[in-house]
Amino acid sequence: MRLRTPLALLGAAVLVLVGPLLLSAGSGAGTGTQIPGLRFMVPNTPGGGYDITARTAAKNAEDAELTHNIEVFNLPGAGGTVGLTRLVGEHGNGRLAMSMGLGVVGAVHTNKSPKTLADTTPIARLTEEQDIVVVSKDSPYRTIQDLLTAWTKDPGKLPVGGGSSPGGPDHLAPMLMAEAAGIAPKSVNYIPFDGGGELLASILGNKVAFGVSGVGEYLDQIRSGELRVLAVTGPKRVPGLDAPTLREAGLDTDFTNWRGIVAPPGLSDAERDKLVGLVTELHDSPQWEESLKKNGWDDAFLTGDPFGDFLDEQDKRVDSVLKELGL
Repeated sequence: MRLRTPLALLGAAVLVLVGPLLLSAGSGAGTGTQIPGLRFMVPNTPGGGYDITARTAAKNAEDAELTHNIEVFNLPGAGGTVGLTRLVGEHGNGRLAMSMGLGVVGAVHTNKSPKTLADTTPIARLTEEQDIVVVSKDSPYRTIQDLLTAWTKDPGKLPVGGGSSPGGPDHLAPMLMAEAAGIAPKSVNYIPFDGGGELLASILGNKVAFGVSGVGEYLDQIRSGELRVLAVTGPKRVPGLDAPTLREAGLDTDFTNWRGIVAPPGLSDAERDKLVGLVTELHDSPQWEESLKKNGWDDAFLTGDPFGDFLDEQDKRVDSVLKELGL
């Protein structure tokens, strides 16, 4: 995650996870990338960022003939910590991996989860992604300035929805927006949803005044005109979206989300290396490169122990920012 505010710097972070593992062009059988019975857990509901990236990665793997018959399944609950607990309980299972990201890091803190990411086997961080501030097509807020004017006047009356639990990216982004706009974060009426799929229905139904989610989750609805993008949260504009950055809107902050993959604890070196190798080959495949472009995902590849160090750093930074924001 990247957060820059006068208050805190929540270091660089990156988004996306990958699904089951795969390899470059060619037959997986020839390169040893086949993992029979591989299952990929998505720790939130269908339609969210973890889900989209997992299913995209699985399809890319099949198309590149890297591995076959990957099962992608959803196990939502408690911001991803239900899935995390299940993963940690699968000690030594080299045929299971879980998509995750900053949202799971935050949920561990806010849900006081007994299991943490330190209990898993780090595999890879794959992508970074900006969040977007979106409203329904018939919202009275035509611009980010319209929204900020109303929000600063009475923060409690404008519910903001996010596809992550408190402490996750869709929660931290509007809290940092509020802090930069002079709104006390504690006064923000944040409504958490278990993934972007659940959040979408509330935005379209005007159950929330605005929503914050990953740019890749709602591209179809934006292109069809169902959603209006008011701003992007990163340091630069997103190609193809007619929306300013938060800094262009006068808010001294920016933010990016990230996603990656972890596996159960207790894997042998060979099992871990095979998973890392599969993700590496996926990363290098033309199919994945095309998916990055299509979904507006930025490449942020990091594997193994360095990814584990990154997870530890993110855990400490999320804890620090939550405390600094009084949350």
